[in-house]
Amino acid sequence: MRIRLSTYSTKPRGGVVHTLALAEALAAAGHEVAVFSLARGGDTGFFRAVDPRVAVHLVPVPEIDGETVGARILRSIDLLAAGLADAPAVDVRHAQDCLSANAEGRAHGYGSLLRTVHHLDEFSTPELAACHERALVHPAALVCVSRAVAAEVRAGWGREATVIGNGVDAARFARAADAGAGAPWRARFGRYVLSVGGIEPRKGTADLVEAMALLRPGARLVIGGGETLFDYRDYRARVLARADELGVVPDILGPVDDDALPGLMAGAAAFAFPSAKEGFGLAAMEALAAGVPLVTRDLPVLREVFGDAARFARDPAGFAAALAEALAAPDPRRAAAGRALAADHTWTAAADRHADLYRIHLADRA
Repeated sequence: MRIRLSTYSTKPRGGVVHTLALAEALAAAGHEVAVFSLARGGDTGFFRAVDPRVAVHLVPVPEIDGETVGARILRSIDLLAAGLADAPAVDVRHAQDCLSANAEGRAHGYGSLLRTVHHLDEFSTPELAACHERALVHPAALVCVSRAVAAEVRAGWGREATVIGNGVDAARFARAADAGAGAPWRARFGRYVLSVGGIEPRKGTADLVEAMALLRPGARLVIGGGETLFDYRDYRARVLARADELGVVPDILGPVDDDALPGLMAGAAAFAFPSAKEGFGLAAMEALAAGVPLVTRDLPVLREVFGDAARFARDPAGFAAALAEALAAPDPRRAAAGRALAADHTWTAAADRHADLYRIHLADRA
């Protein structure tokens, strides 16, 4: 099959990680795969090298000083749609987010478009809210990465989505842990709690800062990642001001080089995942692959995905207690369960299930 996947960014966000890994697994299975994406900040490639069997097409997005979020969304859709309009014909068009779904719809219509819903969110920016709504209502078929998100789609929009969970490169993170790649990070930070995804409301960073202030005995908070279309400067400022009040001094790494990420993950004493909204939790699954204790927010979707491999908390006090338990002593049973869970989620299996869905989709169209 000739397959086109489209995404909104070259940065290491969960949906982008998914897009590249799925594209590579589909190409390894013999399909002809192309990935289209916007490229900001002068990027000339994705955050990591991509299998040469996957054709990569990037649409530059020049920066405009003072541009509002709404204007940035509309311009991004226009630019990506223009890039897609001249793209070669394919059998399957599969958008990985609302922005790329809107661009695909504008360029070639929604009638044959598939769209993956990684998670649902609520937006106050009118342009983004409209983008989100169109990308749920108009595509021909939807895919969700968990049953919980599919249930939200059913309840909110009356649409049935096919559930296909994420894969994870579990072996990569397990190798890093087994080879001692976390040692340099422990030498740098000591005992640390890691959070990946930057400082933003959906990631629950404010609750994590409160929890770290309650944690006894303490540990350093290390925050990696955080590249997004949205402007969270006010939230970030509030979180950092509150951290200063509480005496919490987070080490903020920003985007982490892809080659360094497994070592950073493996060196953590615990991985904190306090997200308020998630569809799967890919970074948390990578932490489990590295044998790192996971403490996550008690959400139905995360109960579904992680089960007994994680500890769950609802508020800062709960996170502090769960982190303290995770840091107190190793739990070999839980660590083994986490590694086994991560190893069960392969991109090969995810690609096979996507290919099956694509064949059904093509047969229905025919």
